[in-house]
Amino acid sequence: MRLQIEGNPDYGHLRVGLTPGESFLAEGGSMTWMDTRVDVRARLLGGFLRALVRKVTGGESLFVGEYAAARGGEAVFSPSRPGMVVQRTMNGDSITLTAGSFFACTPGIDLRTKFGGLRSLFSGEGLFFMECSGAGELFFNSFGGIVEKEIDGSFIVDTSHVVAWEPGLSYSIRGMGGIKSTLLSGEGLVMEFSGRGKLYLQTRTATGVASWLTPFTA
Repeated sequence: MRLQIEGNPDYGHLRVGLTPGESFLAEGGSMTWMDTRVDVRARLLGGFLRALVRKVTGGESLFVGEYAAARGGEAVFSPSRPGMVVQRTMNGDSITLTAGSFFACTPGIDLRTKFGGLRSLFSGEGLFFMECSGAGELFFNSFGGIVEKEIDGSFIVDTSHVVAWEPGLSYSIRGMGGIKSTLLSGEGLVMEFSGRGKLYLQTRTATGVASWLTPFTA
């Protein structure tokens, strides 16, 4: 299988070359163009109940598209959000994605909804995350560019800028200083990560851009 990311960091998309017998999974509605030799069918990853939970709680599509080509072919996929596409090779490890960040994967990647606890409700990221594990290639995306940070200790992030993190990291939700600072600084709540592992951050947020555009649409 040939996998090539193009258009990063602003408008990343993924070009997939399939040889006979290979298949590829992508978020529903993300296919932009493909050869006529490529066949697609809707698939529920993990069965109906798990797919439904991902849809309702994780912001992901209920169905994914499974693409295959008996004689080989090519397809191109684009995420719904303008930004960077990241490829991560999984070798039996796992990573946690925030809602809406999953884009595509090869067979062998397992997607499970993970309850973040009530604290995650106040983080702005929702109650549930997606835990990806297994062996294969995983693709996820951001709004804007992605910055990778190797954490060894503690690190503070604005809640809406988190895309993904490795299992060696844990987090807590807190205000930016005291009550006055939290309410008046414009930062609100933050996620404080601790431990050791990689953290993926996005340089822009959809809510931030929407707030900037509001005065021009009134």
